[in-house]
Amino acid sequence: MKIKKGDKVIVVAGSDKGKVGEVLSVSLKSLKVTVAGVNVKTKHNKPTQANPEGSITNKEAGVDVSNVAFYDEKAKKATKIGYKVVDGKKERFMKSNGELCNKASKKAASKKK
Repeated sequence: MKIKKGDKVIVVAGSDKGKVGEVLSVSLKSLKVTVAGVNVKTKHNKPTQANPEGSITNKEAGVDVSNVAFYDEKAKKATKIGYKVVDGKKERFMKSNGELCNKASKKAASKKK
């Protein structure tokens, strides 16, 4: 799966189409990603002895990975992700402009300066 936790993605299909958010979690088993502010569901909690009034909570539900795309912040649009080997390491890059998109590679590049 090319989408990882912490990536900025845009929703390309479904009721939340066009929304941009950060990936909170990735489920490899069900091929779903949880995106901040997208696919928010309301949960009604029953009253208990600890909470006699009950409550209503909002929580993000998973979105199928095929319905999101990596978001290029410079171009303000979706882009595809590819892999290439740089200095003996497999790195992710944006196919639209060729820039690397790994968090680790950005940190390493800033430390070298």
